[in-house]
Parts: sequence; structure tokens; C-alpha cells
Amino acid sequence: MNGKPLNDDTAGDGTTDEYIPSGVDSIDERLEAMDDDEADVRARSLRAGLDDYELDEEDAALLAGGFEEYDEDAPLRQDPVVAIVGRPNVGKSTLVNRILGRREAVVEDTPGVTRDRVSYPATWNGVNFTLVDTGGWEHDARGIHRRVADQAEIAVDHADAVMLVVDATVGITATDEAVVRMLRGKGKPVVVVANKVDDIQNEADASALWGLGFGEPYPVSALHGRGTGDMLDAVLDVLPEYSAYGGLDRSGGPRRIALIGRPNVGKSSLLNKLAGSERVVVDDTAGTTRDPVDEMIELGGRTWRFVDTAGIRRRQHMAQGADFYASLRTQAALEKAEVAVVLLAVDEVLSEQDVRILQLAIESGRALVLAFNKWDLLDDERRRYLKTEIERDLAHVEWAPHVNISAKTGWHKDRLVPALDTALENWDKRIPTGKLNAFLGELVAAHPHPVRGGKQPRILFGTQASSRPPKFVLFTTGFLDPGYRRFITRRLRETFGFEGTPIEVSMRVREKRGKTSKR
Repeated sequence: MNGKPLNDDTAGDGTTDEYIPSGVDSIDERLEAMDDDEADVRARSLRAGLDDYELDEEDAALLAGGFEEYDEDAPLRQDPVVAIVGRPNVGKSTLVNRILGRREAVVEDTPGVTRDRVSYPATWNGVNFTLVDTGGWEHDARGIHRRVADQAEIAVDHADAVMLVVDATVGITATDEAVVRMLRGKGKPVVVVANKVDDIQNEADASALWGLGFGEPYPVSALHGRGTGDMLDAVLDVLPEYSAYGGLDRSGGPRRIALIGRPNVGKSSLLNKLAGSERVVVDDTAGTTRDPVDEMIELGGRTWRFVDTAGIRRRQHMAQGADFYASLRTQAALEKAEVAVVLLAVDEVLSEQDVRILQLAIESGRALVLAFNKWDLLDDERRRYLKTEIERDLAHVEWAPHVNISAKTGWHKDRLVPALDTALENWDKRIPTGKLNAFLGELVAAHPHPVRGGKQPRILFGTQASSRPPKFVLFTTGFLDPGYRRFITRRLRETFGFEGTPIEVSMRVREKRGKTSKR
């Protein structure tokens, strides 16, 4: 009997229920018995059959190239970064949404709305760049302009260019002046955005901003879109082709690790134990340094590079906006890293922030290791609760290696190395096309896709498009249920051992040549 979904309805989130296969199969044994030549012959036959289907240029390039090899000598390819800075209520988040063309940043009349995500991919005139919104500060009537400038400084340090947003109807305030003073010392290109110029009568308000010394101010209405095209053209004029402040290290040197986690989870203590010295200031007050630090550390007889390591004591006046900076810092570290070690403190309940940081790591596409800190402090009762929390909150990353450690004492720190090696090996892994299609053929034969409306979509051919992380493309005759795609992903892991790396399975639905669609 073949597998079937739990029911034919969709779940509340619009996806179909999980596909539950019935009975057992012998796919692993059959693949083991099949030699490479036989698998390649079968794959070539399937590939030839694709010629009967409508394929576009992108399909042809994917099938011809087969695999995007990683080039150690290739230049950095991170999109340039633009920081949007300015005091509260000048319309930064509205401008972010206008540039993105969708409601992404939270917009409220109350200043100081905190957001989890602070950077967004954007495009203008075919040029890709990353927007960093500095809206995540915490409102306090005392010294507010100082904290706004501090947070702007955090974003500017990571940016290639800056958009300074000013409310043209109000003019320059003390908070604006604090941000301007900071910008003058940074030497970054600045485009002045005179916001809330809703009609031509208000354009005279924008001309007063020439006095800031950053060149021509661009009058715009973030709310209505007026003038944003000219503003974005000016931004592109000062952007480099690629960012100078991040991206994977292509030098072929030590493997790069991002040690991430919520504030005060033990990152600094762990780094010190790994380094064998007190290189990082440890304080009970949660927080991170303003300046990124890379550490070269000998571990397991090899050198590793820990990128943008967090934990050095930040300056006192940067006490506010710590959550904003933690999010920005995590994203910046992940962009430079190959593997993320997410540190979780087991003596406390897994928090929403833990889960959010873990999600950032997954979305980054980096290899992943989970390090459970303070394991030596667990008592039997907490251990039972922790098991329940892991099953409930971390089930979606059961494929990541788990290491139980004590950052304070260094207990089990040596177990990080095999976990890192496993995650990176699988992150780099390529499955031969013959083996992949043999696997897909055996899987579908044992567990075919459910029939929908009298039709049953078929998988015509599969190929691995890239590694780091592994991405697979399936050519199909129809849409595969999300539950069935997750089933394929799960079996890919079980069969080929993708422990420690996210994997992506996408599909391309293609019709036979000359087939006319029914209306």
C-alpha cells in the first residue's frame, strides 16, 4: 500500500498536511546494489526524455552546467549595503516600505517601534542592494538624541552608503544635529532625503538642508512615492558594485564560524575557553561590542576563524538599542561565516529570541551546529523540561548536530570540532546526478505522489543546482504537495546524510511541447 497524506484538505496555513508513507521500503538497499554506471544510464535516459518538454533558457543552462562549483578565488559577491538613518518619526520605515514596494518594516505613529529584522534585500533599476533600517531604538525622554546617534553609528559602520532622512516640514533638530556630527566623522557617502515634501509648494523646505554639507537634498514623499526615483538614482551613483563590509572569505583560509546567540548566553566565555586566554571581556550585563572582532583559534589541531565574535564590553552610552544591534550583528556575522554555532543556555527556558536567532541562521543558508551551554548545571527536573522544549521548539532543526558544553569551564569544548566538520562536509556535499535520479526513481516507485483531481504529478528529472548549502531542482509535470516535498527532503537527509546543513528542494513544472492549455 502506498503512502498518503493525512487528509486531502489544506492546513490552516495554506499548506497541505504531511505526507505519511505506509509500510517500509528498501530504497537504501537498492541504491547500494546499484553501481554508478547503471545510475548514470538511467539518468541519461530521463534527461533525454526532458527534451519532449517546454524548457526555457534558464532550464537549459541549469541542465548544461549541472552544478555551480564553488570558486575559492572569486571576488566577494555581497550586495552593497545602504543604512537609513534619522531621528524618530521622520518616516524611515515608510521610506523602507516604499523602496521595497511592500509593507515590510513596522510603521506606527509612536516612535521607537522595535523590529526583529533590520535588514532587507532591495532592487532599483536592476541593481541589488541591502537596506538597513535603524528604527529599533527604545524611547526614553532623557538623552534621546544621543541614543539615536549611537544606533545610527552602529548601522553606518556596516554600510557602504547612508541615506539621512530629515523631516523637511520641521527642519533640523538637536537629534538631527547629533546624527549629522556622527556622519561627518565616518567618511561614508551620504544622500540627504528631505521627507514629507508632499507637493511642490513644500520643496522650499528641502532647500534649507543644503547647509548640512552633504550636497543636494532630495525632496521626497515616502508616503506617496513622490521623488523617490531621483533619490534612489543618487544612491546608486555612490554605491560600489559589491559591499566592502562583508561576504564569504574566498581566500581558502581557515573555515569561518559565526558564534551567535542572544545576549549574555555565554558567547564570550566560550570564546575565551576556546582561545585559551581572556581575549574577550566578560560581564554579567548582556551586550556586545561595537567593533567587530575576528579571532583565529587553534582547535582540534587546526586553525578556525571565529567571525565578528560578540561579547566585548560596549560603551556605556550604547546601553539602549541592544536588541537592534544584536540582530544586526548576527546578520553581519552570518554573511561572513560558513557555519553558525548557535549557543543556547539550558539553565533557562528557551526564549522567543533564541528561536528568532536560530531562524536567522537557517535563513542564511549556513551550516549549523547547536551548542547547549551550562549543561553541567542541569538537575533532573530541568533536564526533563528541556527535553520537552527541544522536541517542541527545535524539532525543525533536528538535523543539526547537538553539542552539550560548559562555556565557563570548557567542559566538552573538544566535541565542537567533529560537529563542525560534519556540518561543513555536508554543506559542501554534492550528490552525483545519476545517484540523485536513482534515488528519486526508487522513492516515487515506493511512495508515489497522491492523485489530485484525477491527476498525479510526476518527477521527470532532478539535479543539484549548487552546494553551500545543497540546493536541488526537480522538473515535474505538476505541482507537488508541500507535504510531499518535505517528505522528499526528509528522505534525502536520511539517504545521503545531510546532517548539519539546510537543504532546499524546489520544482519546475513543465508541459510537453505542442500541448495546448485548456481554458
